[in-house]
This record gives sequence, structure tokens and C-alpha cells, in this order.
Amino acid sequence: MSFGERMRARRGELDMTRAELAALLGVSPSAVGNYETGVSFPKEEIMLRLFDSLETDPNTLFQDSFRHNKQLLDPRERKLLEDYRGLSALGRETVRTMVEALCAYRDEAEAGPGTAEPRRIPLYRTPAAAGYAAPAFGEDFDYIPVKGDVPPAAEFGVRIQGDSMAPYIADGSVVYVNRDPLKAGDVGIFCVDGDVFCKQYYKDPAGIVYLFSLNRARADADVVLSSAGGRSLVCFGRVILRSFPLPGR
Repeated sequence: MSFGERMRARRGELDMTRAELAALLGVSPSAVGNYETGVSFPKEEIMLRLFDSLETDPNTLFQDSFRHNKQLLDPRERKLLEDYRGLSALGRETVRTMVEALCAYRDEAEAGPGTAEPRRIPLYRTPAAAGYAAPAFGEDFDYIPVKGDVPPAAEFGVRIQGDSMAPYIADGSVVYVNRDPLKAGDVGIFCVDGDVFCKQYYKDPAGIVYLFSLNRARADADVVLSSAGGRSLVCFGRVILRSFPLPGR
């Protein structure tokens, strides 16, 4: 049984339509059909999503090919896959985004200057959409090329709602985000108890995290999390802006 046949069979076992799988992979239903019939093969950045969506692993989908070509995963590759599958949905999406970016950099380098298509990144329509593990393409985000006013280091963009970060980040404007470590004064995209915010970050020596509004007239929108408060906090990334002085400092 070929890769495409195993892929189609596994999709059937999950009672998943071609369109449903296509939405999870971020490709068209016809692309899924081409994978299953052997007309084309998924790119590297699609493969992790495919394994995750079909709840399977390479040794299952590539069983015959591995046996024929003797290309079984080596121990390090198997460990990486096991670690990946043990991550949360947000962690897996982070890995997929990083793999896509690395593959894009590789393709650009191989193609040479002036010949490669611009790298594309997701632009989330709302901050809340950036918190989804697998947003629906065309509904929660669109792909935009990394050129013009988009910073080369950007990994995704978010359209901001509200005035709590004005005048530096206006209501309706777009910020660009990467996953560099945050330091005091940086602005980031955060999820607190399921709600997503764009805020300035500070953590004091006692472990208390402060998420400040740059618009101090909206200090009511600040978020404070104590180390023993039991609230959940996830940072999706650092907004590519300069650091700002912290309130009262």
C-alpha cells in the first residue's frame, strides 16, 4: 500500500472528509486529493500537520516505503517526533510555525537572491485568533508576504483591537510578532485564562507578572498575575517594537 493509499485509509478510519483534512492542513481539497492519488507529495511544512491531523506517525504512513528504501527513522528523529506529539496543541502549532519558517529560509537560500517568492506569514484578524491552536484559514487569518513594511524577522501578524496600547499601537493597526525571549519593557501577545491581550511585560523579583497598557489612561486594562494566583499565562511572542519605559520607572 502506497503513502497516498495509507493516508486515504487513515482519513476514512477517522471518518474525516477530504475538505475537513484540507482545512486542518491549510491546503485545498484538491491538494489532499493529489496527495492521496500520488499526483503530488506534501511539502515538509505540511507533513507535521498531516501526522497530527491523522493522529498517526511516519512509520505508519510510510511503512512500505521505509521497508523498501530502508529509511526508518533514526533514534534522534524518533525522539523528536515523540517529544513533538507530547506537546500541547499550542506547542505543536509553535513547532509547525518554526519548521515552516526554517523551510522557507532554506528554499530562499537554495533558490538564490531575486528568484524566490517572498516568505509568507499568518496575519490573524484579531488577537483572540492568534490564540487558536489551528485557526481556520480564510476565517481567522490570511497569509501575507514578508516584504515592504513587514519586518523580515516576523513570524506572524496580529490586528489589534482597542485603544489600551495607543498611541504606539492604534486600534485596528497590525503588529508583527516573533518568538524571541521577552525582557522587561517589551510588548508581547499573551493569553490569560483564555483571553488574549497585547500588553507590555514586566516580572518583579517576587514572581508577580504585570501586563501593562501603554496608554496609561487605560490603566484599568492592566493585568496582574501573582505566582500563587492559579491563573494561566501563555506568551505567544514578542511584538517587534522598541522597549518602552515601565510605568512609574
